[in-house]
Amino acid sequence: MSKNKSTINKVGRIILLSFIGLIIGINLYSWNARMFGGNEMPMPFGWGCSVVLSGSMEPELSVDDMVIIKAQNEYSEGDVVVYQDGGSLVIHRIISLDGDTVITRGDANNAADQPINISAVKGKAVAGVPFVGALVSFLRTPIGFILIIIAAIVLFELPYMMERKRANEEKEKIKEEIRRLKEE
Repeated sequence: MSKNKSTINKVGRIILLSFIGLIIGINLYSWNARMFGGNEMPMPFGWGCSVVLSGSMEPELSVDDMVIIKAQNEYSEGDVVVYQDGGSLVIHRIISLDGDTVITRGDANNAADQPINISAVKGKAVAGVPFVGALVSFLRTPIGFILIIIAAIVLFELPYMMERKRANEEKEKIKEEIRRLKEE
């Protein structure tokens, strides 16, 4: 294998392992926040993400879309926000603001939600990524988490196993050549 290709493989492996490490770290952080803090969507550095679970925001947001959320100091009527309602998250549009009281409604819903305090609002939706939420939801499950760890191990170990195999094959070729030369 050329040195250039080897370097590209190493860099690619480092990038993939970094990505997997990031996913594992985010999963552990989120799990810890949910289990011990009752926070369904932690917002490190004022950013978070959530997965759309219902069609209440159709056509703007669909089931399994991933929504990027940014915490704001102020909100306006018309903003699509995420708020925590007990142990679940709701992604709806603000239809009315009155001091610390916010009233929201899903775009596809006929009735407004119960009023909430502004402190329940996690942040404003700044972007939606179609269909990625299904993958994010799966990666947050125990099976998804285990698959991420297995993938990390395979990505880390597989290149070394292949290199050892190549080195052993090269050794065998050299040994065979030595035997052939001794017989001459």
